[in-house]
Amino acid sequence: MNRISLPLAVSLGDPSGIGPDILLKAWANRQKQPLPELFVAGDVEFLKRRAKLLGLEVDFGNYHDHEIADNSLPVLSINQPLVGDAGSPETKDAIGTIKSIDTCVDLTLEGKASGVVTCPINKHILYKAGFKQPGHTEYLAELETKHTGKKIMPVMMLAGPQLRTVPVTIHIPLHEVPNQLSQELIVETARITAEDLTSRFGIKNPRLAISGLNPHAGENGNMGHEDTEIVKPAIEQLKASGINAWGPLPADTMFHKSARNTYDVAICMYHDQALIPAKTLGFDDAVNVTLGLPFVRTSPDHGTAYDIAGTGKANPSSFIAALEMAHAMSTQT
Repeated sequence: MNRISLPLAVSLGDPSGIGPDILLKAWANRQKQPLPELFVAGDVEFLKRRAKLLGLEVDFGNYHDHEIADNSLPVLSINQPLVGDAGSPETKDAIGTIKSIDTCVDLTLEGKASGVVTCPINKHILYKAGFKQPGHTEYLAELETKHTGKKIMPVMMLAGPQLRTVPVTIHIPLHEVPNQLSQELIVETARITAEDLTSRFGIKNPRLAISGLNPHAGENGNMGHEDTEIVKPAIEQLKASGINAWGPLPADTMFHKSARNTYDVAICMYHDQALIPAKTLGFDDAVNVTLGLPFVRTSPDHGTAYDIAGTGKANPSSFIAALEMAHAMSTQT
């Protein structure tokens, strides 16, 4: 079958986690819930073993030059056998996990895929194979820099049906947040967010609600000076540049239903401040989106879940939502 539109490139993630499970379950049930066109960068023999373990009837095809059989899951070989069993992460598979990501990004940057959808990884396992970035988001930015020579700043957004959130600081210890937080970082994060909400999500003049760092947004300096000395000046700078932003807002009152109706995205100062409300409101259908990249990248909002890998209990809803969002974003651009 000749494919006119470009498919999404799916990286397999940690093969011992639920990444393969949610991919295979989504594919096996695509008659009930249609999926965008896709291919997976991985090891077909491994996927056959996992499908058998899950009791799923899946046909597999070799993906090459956009020609695959209609009913086969297209697999592009990474030429790296995967050996880990479900629930038992294997250091040997770290190389294959990284190769799967690299392959998807390379093909997307070469114009052979419309975007990248990544399944969950285990960074501790990857570190043993030379992975040096603190997470997927930062690694994707590194790949873009290697490809083009341009240094970019990635922005992580959790997007669900009820809420979008962006953390300004991401994968760092909580005690380091005040030292890492700066007016420049807040402004650049918000600027990238506003630009991508317009270009990739079709939101004109997006509304950015910006949280404070401290309880009650610092209470005018009574509970920390970061909100008055860093966050507030950043918001004033954003307003002066024409971005529809306001705050700093107390984080404990930003996420109830009436408050959420007033903005398109909440910009938060640290990881959990942003991700706790997003995952609470939409754990099964929220999507991790990387903004600021020249290509589309989405991911399920959950981890490897080794405890249920291979059992058939993994819910593919967030993965399907990630596919659908990546498809929508790629067609928007």
